[in-house]
Amino acid sequence: MDSLIAASARALAAGDALGALKRVALRDDPPALALRGIAMAQLGEHARARELLRRAARDFGAHEETARARCVVAEAEVAMAMRDLGDSPRALAAAAATLEAREDHANALQARLIAVRRLLLIGRLDEAAGALARLDARGLPPALASVAELTSAELALRSLRIGNAQAALGRAQEAALQAHVPALLAEVAEMRSALERPAARRLSAEGEQTLRLGEVAALLASDALVVDACRRGLGAGDSWQPLARRPVLFSLARALAEAWPGDVDREALIECAFRTRRPDETHRARLRVEIGRLRALVKSLAGIEATARGFILKPCDDRAVAVLAPPIDGEQASLVALLSDGAAWSTSALALALGASQRTVQRALAELEEAGRVRSIGQARARRWLSPPLAGFTTILLLPSALPIE
Repeated sequence: MDSLIAASARALAAGDALGALKRVALRDDPPALALRGIAMAQLGEHARARELLRRAARDFGAHEETARARCVVAEAEVAMAMRDLGDSPRALAAAAATLEAREDHANALQARLIAVRRLLLIGRLDEAAGALARLDARGLPPALASVAELTSAELALRSLRIGNAQAALGRAQEAALQAHVPALLAEVAEMRSALERPAARRLSAEGEQTLRLGEVAALLASDALVVDACRRGLGAGDSWQPLARRPVLFSLARALAEAWPGDVDREALIECAFRTRRPDETHRARLRVEIGRLRALVKSLAGIEATARGFILKPCDDRAVAVLAPPIDGEQASLVALLSDGAAWSTSALALALGASQRTVQRALAELEEAGRVRSIGQARARRWLSPPLAGFTTILLLPSALPIE
């Protein structure tokens, strides 16, 4: 390693991306390309960083497998920052295996942490938990230990294990303070603020109540019968009945739960489930069939009885009934929730995270963009989607001074 490469690497380790670029900006050898790519990633130029890292990985020779694997890991991290989750995870797994074989344990663990965080982003919590449990995080440098604890905290938050999440965040902050990395401290603060933000709404006949994550966890752990519009199902205690693939049945269950302890008119149930305001006898017959199917599915949790005007929900063991809804309304609530993290998402990554087709997501994004709830940057395959800015006039504050008036 020559002196300029060593100096650039030290500058990157200290967080001085511009200082690192000054030393290698005009060089095109593989080590310089890799350092330029990492520096550009630190400056937020992810597309350029990815291009440089790919060039570096191609240019490293067959005898430089460790350096090539490190470039693959860095590129995977940049792709995750870009919310481009369409690439196969096999290349990252192969790079982790190469680094482990070469006894570069820190970078191998970083590769596996990236893979876990990717699984978390696309909602595969069980796979992420299994992969995280297999990692050995003992004796890590503080920065990597903080990342590992942040990953554990994110998994705990998504699994509604609030106590575990808070403990992991405490360890992550301690490690980030030892590492002196402001970005890690900011991520800890952001995750802690998520505990205080509205996470869901509890709906009832009397109105709605905003719930934080801890309150959501307490409600789901209680004895109440919860109709969960976030996960599309209903449960009580340890019992859970998914209805994500039965949208008509879920619509009926939600309508009955929102009206509890009262009943719901048959016409209102038909409008809710079948999207029609002019029911005929065929709709009434279909309603009886669907109510029978719902009654059979939830018989261990609640009964559904006919009344003079419609149907009423009767939970077992005199349980209370609660409806848990997302914090925002609308068909695209999950899409808006994903974009609210402030990152730029590709259409393919959004489709992967939601478990929907790209065409469905594209239609939803077009509707949201027309309503001003999302914005796009780039064109064609480079297009990314973001939340709209909070205000439209703050950029004037970036001007260095006011121009004199003639």
